[in-house]
Amino acid sequence: MGASRISRLLRVPAALPAALLLLPALLAGGCTDDAEEPRKPGEGTEEGTKDVSPFTGMAGRGGPVLGVKVDNAAPARPQTGLEQADIVYVERVEGGLSRLLAVYSTRTPARVGPVRSARESDLRLLEQFGRPAFAFSGAQSRLLPAIDDAPLFPVPPAEAAGAYLRGSAKPPPHNLFLRPGKALAAAPDADPAPDIGFRFGAAPEGGRATAARTVRYPAASFGFTWDAGRERWLISFDGSPAATAAGGRLSAATVVVQHVRIRDSTLGDSLGNVTPFTETVGKGKAEVLRGGRSYPARWERGSAGDGTEFTGPDGARIPFARGPVWVVLTE
Repeated sequence: MGASRISRLLRVPAALPAALLLLPALLAGGCTDDAEEPRKPGEGTEEGTKDVSPFTGMAGRGGPVLGVKVDNAAPARPQTGLEQADIVYVERVEGGLSRLLAVYSTRTPARVGPVRSARESDLRLLEQFGRPAFAFSGAQSRLLPAIDDAPLFPVPPAEAAGAYLRGSAKPPPHNLFLRPGKALAAAPDADPAPDIGFRFGAAPEGGRATAARTVRYPAASFGFTWDAGRERWLISFDGSPAATAAGGRLSAATVVVQHVRIRDSTLGDSLGNVTPFTETVGKGKAEVLRGGRSYPARWERGSAGDGTEFTGPDGARIPFARGPVWVVLTE
């Protein structure tokens, strides 16, 4: 896709066509669509078998990769479809706030959102997935050439208008939702899930018993509390339980706290806040949370096209628990 075309596609008004605004059952993005039922990943399985997701370690390699930029401002909560993501990356944005990059392959939910605008850091993160589809609401004009040059298939509203709808239960701009199935239909050549460096298996020896862990940004916080009964880390945003649109609780089998360099980019928002750029290529310290324990780790990613390896003090890969993975990128 040429630079002039992607620039034209992304320069769209905040409001979608009126026909989309009148779609029924848009309550909090939790509406149903009989034509788009989630694909279930199946039960955990032995690593090394052919039909295992490289993102979750569970049965079912799934389909093409779709990244979705998801709002995490208070008016956007509870989000829709996050509980079905294989991987969720937590990123710092302007003003010390946060947004999420949700990655799907094993399951395709009927709805995901609210969807917000792309950031430069997203492009670097997504490159490890080959050529995935990427859904986002728009981008700054100076970022458009980089989106055009990135090895991905952009599916903003102007490229796939039928894949988006506006909900009525949240205020703009926190009410734009994605139909992932329709977004992927607009990116038929998106790559399937590759090996991005994750390994899954039995818990390693050692570690420190950890009941809860909190990661703080200047204007946001993320809490992870171990629930032995569910064998999941229960997630909180800004000190409050992170709910799903259906009333459940967001959770993860493995949480990675990845310490990275976060520097100012050359971009900013309309209020004069500078957009942070998160360096996810390189190496540094990390912490892997699984099974109610915390394991010290190192991360290394040689280039944007490579996945990230997480290793323990002995240099061996740290196996994750099978299931959804949340990666919190922090300094």
